[in-house]
Amino acid sequence: MRELDRVDRKILDLLQKNGRMAMTELADKVGLSATPCTERVRRLEREGVITGYHARVDPAAVGRPLLVFVELKLSAKSGEVFDKVKKEMLFIPEVMECHLVSGEFDYLIKARIAQMGEYRRLLGNILLRLPAAAQSRSSVVMEEVKETLYVPTAE
Repeated sequence: MRELDRVDRKILDLLQKNGRMAMTELADKVGLSATPCTERVRRLEREGVITGYHARVDPAAVGRPLLVFVELKLSAKSGEVFDKVKKEMLFIPEVMECHLVSGEFDYLIKARIAQMGEYRRLLGNILLRLPAAAQSRSSVVMEEVKETLYVPTAE
């Protein structure tokens, strides 16, 4: 992948803020005509810098107002176990994110659920699918202060 220049970074910044922006408006804001701007956007998509465009959905509007973080410690650690965790997490729809982390626990899992009663089922599902799961610790979010997908693009 080639180095991103100032214009590429500006395009990324603007599209992160408004992925539905018209190419003519984007081109105007970055100081290009529409064709070269469109070519840059397509190149950024082709090279995997832009990985997709998404609609942000209010979790409460779709019946998933509760946000839970689960720290998971494994009893065994190997490439095979890590691969199994990765594979199994893909099939749990409530799991929004799953990260292999350093520290006391091995995984940090972010999940959206409808109600606290569903949490027990979710935790049981996670522990059942992962035979190497040894310990878990959970935190239910009381207030979401900041949540963003925005990645700063400035050098």
